Amino acid sequence: QVQVVESGGGLVQAGGSLRLACVVSGTGFIVNAMGWYRQAPGNQRELVGTIGRGGSTNYADSVKGRFTLTRDNAKNTIYLQMNSLKPEDTAVYYCRADLSGVAFRPDGYWGQGTQVTVSS
Repeated sequence: QVQVVESGGGLVQAGGSLRLACVVSGTGFIVNAMGWYRQAPGNQRELVGTIGRGGSTNYADSVKGRFTLTRDNAKNTIYLQMNSLKPEDTAVYYCRADLSGVAFRPDGYWGQGTQVTVSS
């Protein structure tokens, strides 16, 4: 059974930093692209950034230069380093993983989300 679990959210002041982690557990698959999305109250879920298995990254314009994605393929884990946080970064952050193998699903696997709150 595949599980996607996020961690690292919390409350931080504007200008501060947080590091989120997302781990994919289970067997019988290869983890391909992974990504972070976020959803603020009253808003639609939006892309924060994605990272391919080889490390190529893509970011939303709103976080470029402030957020950095990295991954550890041996641990099926990605990290989102968030610096210079702004109140508008406040949201629930969700991790998504695309898997190949017997666990493949066209819409990937999502975690339950982790709350990030940035106070002004």
